[in-house]
Amino acid sequence: MSDWLWQSVLVLSGFCVGALLVSCVAGYIVQAMRRQWHLTQAKMQQQNDELVRLLEQSKDHIHYLEKESLTLEQQFAAAQTVWQEKESFYREQKRQNETEFKQLAHEIMMQQGQHLAKENERQLGSLLQPLGSQIQKFQESVDKSYQEEARERFSLVKEIKSLQQLNQKISDDAVSLTSALKGQNKLQGGWGEVILERILEKSGLEKGREYEIQVSLQSEAGRRLQPDVVIYLPEGKQIVVDSKMVLVSYLAYMEAETEEERNRALKQHMDAVRRHMKELSAKAYHELPGITSLDFVLLFIPIEAAFGLALQGDNGLFSEAFEHNIIIVGPSNLLATLRTIQNIWRNEKQSQNAIEIARQAGAMYDKFVGFVQDMDDIGGKIDALNRSHDSALKKLTLGRGNLLARAEKLKQMGAKTTKSLPEGHLNKGGVLSVEEHDGDVYGDEEGLSSIEGGATEQAEYHNSLTDESEVERDK
Repeated sequence: MSDWLWQSVLVLSGFCVGALLVSCVAGYIVQAMRRQWHLTQAKMQQQNDELVRLLEQSKDHIHYLEKESLTLEQQFAAAQTVWQEKESFYREQKRQNETEFKQLAHEIMMQQGQHLAKENERQLGSLLQPLGSQIQKFQESVDKSYQEEARERFSLVKEIKSLQQLNQKISDDAVSLTSALKGQNKLQGGWGEVILERILEKSGLEKGREYEIQVSLQSEAGRRLQPDVVIYLPEGKQIVVDSKMVLVSYLAYMEAETEEERNRALKQHMDAVRRHMKELSAKAYHELPGITSLDFVLLFIPIEAAFGLALQGDNGLFSEAFEHNIIIVGPSNLLATLRTIQNIWRNEKQSQNAIEIARQAGAMYDKFVGFVQDMDDIGGKIDALNRSHDSALKKLTLGRGNLLARAEKLKQMGAKTTKSLPEGHLNKGGVLSVEEHDGDVYGDEEGLSSIEGGATEQAEYHNSLTDESEVERDK
């Protein structure tokens, strides 16, 4: 019982001691927390006072800034108004300047353009007028040549038929004249030459230019030769034609009544043809100096029937004659040969005309090329003149320190003058008072130099344009 009490007392004592200790600790903690709270309250009050002070300062600063902002807004509005007025003024001045510049440039260009147009029209007229006349002449020549060729081509068949009839008539007349011609060799030769001349007249060849009669030649041995006809070909060539009459043997053949008489007359006829052929070959017309003949000579038999009888009597006669550089012809094939030569001459003339036309056309084209190049060059120089003109105007009237403004400033500064710039030019140059441009009168030497350079460049251009115009006029 006593132990239990003792233990209870100990427990109760321990509990009381613990409670006391807890109470002490709790009181200490409460005191510490109270001190901490007072410190915190003091610090917070201090911070609150500082914040109140800063807030008051901020309010004062905001009020100051609001006043400054209002002042700046008023100044900005005033400055904006002034700027808008100046911008409107400058815009109006620019518009007026541009209008006046355009009008002035247009007047200058119109004057220069009219001068250049008149000069170009004069040069073009002087260039094209002779060319037009030449082209017209060439066109007329070509048309005339083609018309003549067409007429000659269409009438060729008719003329050949007419000439065949004429040759037949001549042959008939020759038969009728046999009684008068027999035994007179010289008369026979003259008659053959007459037939040859009539064929030449019908061939279309021009006497004295495309053929000649009785041309005197001389061999290397000094022998005088005189062929009946020399026909000229293009490129300096000639053909010799010699007429040989074989009338007697032909008439004997035609009058023969028996086969034996005809054979004998035919042999005589062939011998006569070969004799003429050998005589003509011995003369060697194609080798004579002073004549550029082809390698053969035409042996002309004036009677068509006699020519046909010779070829009929010996088929190899033509080849035999060709071996002696001789071609035997009668009236029909001689006429065909001469007509062929006449066509060659006509084609040669047309070729020469075509060559001349081509040459003149080439020269005309070269002239046109030069003219176009000159026009392009003139156009380029006009563009350069416009650029120089615009640049000079800008340097004269625009930018700081332009020449108009400088000149007017000098006058405002007291320079003695007797004349004044027109008001329109003063507006172009944006001339203000001396005070508004204080210090700018002599401050822009570069602008003045550029103006002088532009004026020099424009003067050089005018000089070069004048020189080139004189050169073109000389051309």
